[in-house]
Amino acid sequence: MKAILRSGFLALAVLALAVPANAGPFEDAEAAYERGDYATALRLWRPLAEQGDASAQFNLGIMYDEGRGVSQDYAEAVKWYRKAAKQGVAFAQNNLGAMYANSEGVPQDDAEAVKWYRAAAEQGNADAQFNLGASYAKGEGVRQDYAEAVKWYRMAAKQGEVKAQFYLGLMYDAGESVPQDYAEAVKWYRMAAEQGDATAQFNLAVLYANGKGVPQDDAEAVKWYRKAAEQGNARSQYNLGFIYINGRGVQQDIVQAHMWFSVAAAQGDEEPKQGRDLAADLMTPDQIAEAQRMAREWMAKHQQP
Repeated sequence: MKAILRSGFLALAVLALAVPANAGPFEDAEAAYERGDYATALRLWRPLAEQGDASAQFNLGIMYDEGRGVSQDYAEAVKWYRKAAKQGVAFAQNNLGAMYANSEGVPQDDAEAVKWYRAAAEQGNADAQFNLGASYAKGEGVRQDYAEAVKWYRMAAKQGEVKAQFYLGLMYDAGESVPQDYAEAVKWYRMAAEQGDATAQFNLAVLYANGKGVPQDDAEAVKWYRKAAEQGNARSQYNLGFIYINGRGVQQDIVQAHMWFSVAAAQGDEEPKQGRDLAADLMTPDQIAEAQRMAREWMAKHQQP
């Protein structure tokens, strides 16, 4: 597998909302948690957890994991995740797997991580399905098996897990472990892009720009480059610079080109600086000053350095 697959991602489940055995105190604790009164949530959930309530055990694990109402304590988080996981709580199983993979509260153990991911994934937990797919893709805790990776990514992607959608897009785009299929890549990139994934938006734009998997469409490419650029994706910002110089899918605008090159260059890459210098050679001093002003305002608005 090429380095296009992001390594080390471990999805952590959010607060459990399953109906607990003891609804009254549990719901009071949940309300306290949601308003940020973690001390009250902890006080109400702890006795339930100690009595064996699996949802309360999981939520106690979350609080220790994230340091909410208590000092962050991964070993204590593992303790409560394990209790809930042994009772079949899929969120807890997934999080326990993440703790083993990250060496948080337990010695690092990829095989143990896979064991718990699988338990949660087989219950339909999308985060665990993604994590299990990533384990197969990277050969961590299991023999590397791209077909298994695709299988679990697809399960997670169909549930809307954005990173699984993105990685399926990458695999079809590059022909990694699946036949290269740009139309299929577009399908999965679009799902992730519509959920706001900036890299998926960039990759979808590239496919539109090059007419791969979709009819070539400069205006549609600009649309997706812009969405990614607005999120700080430097490659999209850089590409928008050249798009405005050449007037592809937009009206030619050298000031806009300089502005986007400047915004991209602020992230430290050399290529946008070269693009900015190229644009500056075609501009008047007033145009350069206007582009610089626009870039400063854009970066201040978007809190980009």
